Formats: sequence, structure tokens, C-alpha cells
Amino acid sequence: MKQARLIDLGLIDYQKAWDFQTDLFNQKIQSKLHKSANDLPTDGVLHHLILCSHPSVFTIGKNGNENHLLLSKQILSEKKIDFFKSNRGGDITFHGIGQCVGYPIFDLEDFKLDINWYMRSLEEVIILTLAQFGIIGERIDKVTGVWIDANNPKSARKICAFGVRTSRWITMHGFALNINTDLDFYKMIVPCGISDKGVTSIQQELGEKIDENLVKQFIIRNFETVFEISIC
Repeated sequence: MKQARLIDLGLIDYQKAWDFQTDLFNQKIQSKLHKSANDLPTDGVLHHLILCSHPSVFTIGKNGNENHLLLSKQILSEKKIDFFKSNRGGDITFHGIGQCVGYPIFDLEDFKLDINWYMRSLEEVIILTLAQFGIIGERIDKVTGVWIDANNPKSARKICAFGVRTSRWITMHGFALNINTDLDFYKMIVPCGISDKGVTSIQQELGEKIDENLVKQFIIRNFETVFEISIC
């Protein structure tokens, strides 16, 4: 069975986590460039799953619209909220305490050479995780993410956002699942560039604070199921 190494960074600044995953991402690419397809990278591990959370920060994808940030940079500074232009896909989103952020550094040549398959698989991990709390997570056709009441235009709300980058079939960036997230931050942006739908969290849906470590364990186990991989 394929194996991945779990790296739990805990609460970490967005820039530090970005630098960490970028270093790992680049190492994997260099290993592919200089070794045969059957060789493992220098660290002996082909895949990594990074889990963490960030202090309050807005990030925007490489093709995102900065007009979807509804506050001035000065106000952001006054509120001590960071802002980063990222090299991932997708538009603007929020990261903060009470979220589980996942950065899989996977080599898709060991899985399937299909980005659409990869994105749907990430969504499936979250859908299975939500199901373990009695929440029905759904997809919206042609819109990346996991939603609640996806087919109801008046009440559809996103609970998990996704944005990735790939090079030579190595992945980075990933997903952000709202667990106990302060949803007021989403009023400061047009989340993912979608103005006609809301945002929610597991806490919001269940009406009580959730054990974030339990959610994390479910995510790990569901990665193993969906990707048919052992994570340790």
C-alpha cells in the first residue's frame, strides 16, 4: 500500500507554512528530475500530508479578483489580519483559528494523472468526514468545494474551500475546513468570488463547539480510505 507521512504543524503563520510546503514541494520536483521513476525522494517518502491552522489571514489565488477583498489594506493592518497573494488556484478565502487546513504534497503519478479526479477525491475526504458528524456534504456542479444544501439557491453554504497548485504532477496547497471558525470574517470578503451563497462551519451546523482533534483524526482516516494510502 502507498504510504504518506503526516506532518502536524499546529497553529502556524501562513507564510511559514507556505515556505515549509514549498520547500517540500520543490524537493519532490527535484527528486523527479534527477532520479528514475522508481526511486524514492531523498527523505525516503513519496507523499506527505500537512495539517495545520493559521492566525487570521486572507489569501487570494493567482487568478483571483482583489476587489473581492472588501476592506482596505490599512483596515486589515489595524485589525491585524494578514493578506497574501498565493500561487494556488481559486479566488479569495479566509484562514483562521478553528479551521483545519490541509496541504497534501502528493505525487499524482503514484495515483492518477487527473487533476479533476484529485479535486473530487479531496472533496470526498471532507464529505466523508462531515458524514461522521451527521452532516450531509454535497458538491455543486462546476464549482469546487463542499457545500450544505447545495441544491437550494437560497440556503446553499460552503463549509470547505479548496485551492491547489501542481507541477510535474506534484501537488501543494489544498483545503480549509471550517470547524469552529469565526464566520464574521467572511463578511469582509466575497468568499471564493461567490456572492450569492453563504459560508458555514461544523459548529454552526450542529450548534455546539466541536473537538478539532477528532475532526483531524477523521480527515486522516478518510484520506487513507479515499486515496488507498497509509498515513503515519
